[in-house]
Amino acid sequence: MRLEKKQKITEDLHVRFSKSEIVVVADYKGLDVSSMNELRRKLRKEDIEFQVAKNTLLIRAAKDTEVALIQGYFKGPCAVAVSYKDPVAPAKILTQFAKDNQKLEIKGGVLKDKVLDVDAIKALAKLPSREVLLGQFLSVLNEVPSSFVRTIAEIPRSLLNVLTAIRDQKEAV
Repeated sequence: MRLEKKQKITEDLHVRFSKSEIVVVADYKGLDVSSMNELRRKLRKEDIEFQVAKNTLLIRAAKDTEVALIQGYFKGPCAVAVSYKDPVAPAKILTQFAKDNQKLEIKGGVLKDKVLDVDAIKALAKLPSREVLLGQFLSVLNEVPSSFVRTIAEIPRSLLNVLTAIRDQKEAV
């Protein structure tokens, strides 16, 4: 590979690493072309970039980014999944794909400035998607004012019940 092309790849990866929400490193050794294309298609659907690069280029690109924390994972055949929005999606897709294809091995990753080992990535994959979490959050936000309105409405209702009981008691006498 020519020096200019290596520099361009390194600069491109550096920009991606700088803007990333999460970067997951995987070993793809043994995967055939159709499996790699299937994985790339699944990741692309979720706006996740998946790139295979030489380890030396990955290490150079990681300098001065949070990805530098996981340089130790750049050994052997490496591919990186980079997501800019949803940190859960790459973990879900790669974990599921690794279950179906034993040849894909997740090495680790970095979320913001936190290093993730394989167990942390699997735990992250078990979380609901961003949309589901936002829906749950909105339902909680909606429940608080609803409960408050019900509580406020209960005060006059209770007062009315007490006054009705007093009236009924006086009428009975």
